[in-house]
Amino acid sequence: MTNATIPPAATSLHPLAPPPIVADSVTRLGPEAEGAVLVAASHGGAYAAYLAAMSRVRGVILNDAGIGLDRAGLAGLDLAQKIGLAAATISHDSARIGNGQDMLARGVISQVNVAAIAMGVEPGQSCAEAAARLAAAPLPFARPAPYAEARRVLQPRGPRGPRIVLIDSAALVKQDEDAGQVVVTGSHGGLIGGDSWNAIKTDAFAAGYNDAGIGIDDAGTTRLAALDARAIAGFVVDAATARIGEAASTYEDGLISRVNRRAHALGLRAGQSAREAVELLLDAIEGRIEA
Repeated sequence: MTNATIPPAATSLHPLAPPPIVADSVTRLGPEAEGAVLVAASHGGAYAAYLAAMSRVRGVILNDAGIGLDRAGLAGLDLAQKIGLAAATISHDSARIGNGQDMLARGVISQVNVAAIAMGVEPGQSCAEAAARLAAAPLPFARPAPYAEARRVLQPRGPRGPRIVLIDSAALVKQDEDAGQVVVTGSHGGLIGGDSWNAIKTDAFAAGYNDAGIGIDDAGTTRLAALDARAIAGFVVDAATARIGEAASTYEDGLISRVNRRAHALGLRAGQSAREAVELLLDAIEGRIEA
């Protein structure tokens, strides 16, 4: 995680506002986040907002991830409102998901909750201006309710067969246990920090994500090339077909929007259901098809 100062334009309007904490992901917050305004390039879904709230931030700005099915990319705003946490999202078409510095530099506010409105934050503002305004927000009056189980393992082909690992956040992957398996996440498909290891922190056979509306610079799909470099099949599902932040929705509802070369060689195609794609991947693990 890296800290950043507020750009001059925002500083001139709010000279006493402390700089926000800037992070590429809400899964990488340290103790310095407590009491600060957080600009994090995670999606604006419930799980991301939950992690931000658990870090006791004063205010938070996330990426709307294309908004998507059931407005899941904004679900974190409601979660934050319930505990008095001022929260906003930037448009996925204005700055890259997975890149906090880009959000601060280019992001444009798309949605806000009531607590943020009370601080003068509104759609159309720059991310930097909104962050400066949130610096005066009161601290949340409560912590969020415990989050439901965010990791589940399916064994559709028996106890000795390949596993489907459903994790709401890619940060929940287990390096040893999930190696060689099909990992389906609720995370966005943007590569964090430019490091291919961050695409999935295990040598999985395949990994799936939400495309977060794809967004500016195709940011919601950049994990795919990183997975190819590691010979891991990768796909993203259309954010309009699956709720971001929910691995079960990626698997049960998602329709594929893009695949990488390795996945294409195994028969995965845009337009397939994620369920169909996972069946092909399980076949490949069992040696029924060859790339």
